[in-house]
Amino acid sequence: MTRSTTPQPTELELQMLKVLWANSPKTAREIRDALASHGRDLAHTSVITTLQKMVAKGQLKQLDPVEGKAFRFEPLVSVDAVSKSMLGNLVDRVFDGSAEAVLLNLFDVTDLDADSLKRLRHVFNQKMREKQQ
Repeated sequence: MTRSTTPQPTELELQMLKVLWANSPKTAREIRDALASHGRDLAHTSVITTLQKMVAKGQLKQLDPVEGKAFRFEPLVSVDAVSKSMLGNLVDRVFDGSAEAVLLNLFDVTDLDADSLKRLRHVFNQKMREKQQ
């Protein structure tokens, strides 16, 4: 099963994307402060370097400063696109492309409540109807 060739974000890049998905645009300092509040204390230069790499990869857009302040950054990639790409990569690398194996393993390692199981059943039934048409 062939997946997107979009570069996967590193762990740090993913954390930065999560900060920006929650609220953007943000300056490097604001991103650094948000990461520090979640236990990831980085040097300002490390944050700047990573942000520049993410801009070069097409993950972020660097916006012009407002009133002479620092550059601001906003994501160019969506949560949906990144999560699907990363999940597809995991399915291919770990489960040899088997979605069934992924789902069976998820049920083994995840404790789902009744509402979650109902939603999953609804999605499953919908997929079954689509396949039968």
